[in-house]
Amino acid sequence: MQLEWWHWAVTGIVLILSELAVPAFVLVWFGLGALLVALLVAFAPLGLTAQLAAWLAASLVLIVLWFKVFRPERHKTRIGMSEPQMIGEVGLLSHDVAPFGRGEVRFQKPLLGTDTWPCIADEDIRAGERVRVIAVEGSLLKVGRAS
Repeated sequence: MQLEWWHWAVTGIVLILSELAVPAFVLVWFGLGALLVALLVAFAPLGLTAQLAAWLAASLVLIVLWFKVFRPERHKTRIGMSEPQMIGEVGLLSHDVAPFGRGEVRFQKPLLGTDTWPCIADEDIRAGERVRVIAVEGSLLKVGRAS
């Protein structure tokens, strides 16, 4: 059986669309590999074995590029990166905070994946006031009144 270029094109489109049903973000690379093979077969007729080898190679290269080149930050740890990113941010206190007590601060944009953080302060601050992050102490933010 000889596969034509349009077989590969249809297969590629079906694989890319099936990514909507299986959100693992893997099928899209096999679909793009199939589209690349469709282009290759359209300009240079290949045997079935060569087509399958080209599809496998193209798909694997795209997957490796995705994980190694385009998404390297996904594999890095965020330990030690939070302090410089969060210090100085201004948020709105959503729960009262007192010395030696915990409150909660809400930010307009999410910081490290969430827009609400538990916080502590050296003074009484009422809910609804704007506060600025002055330090990160473990998983708590130390806040003070924003001037």
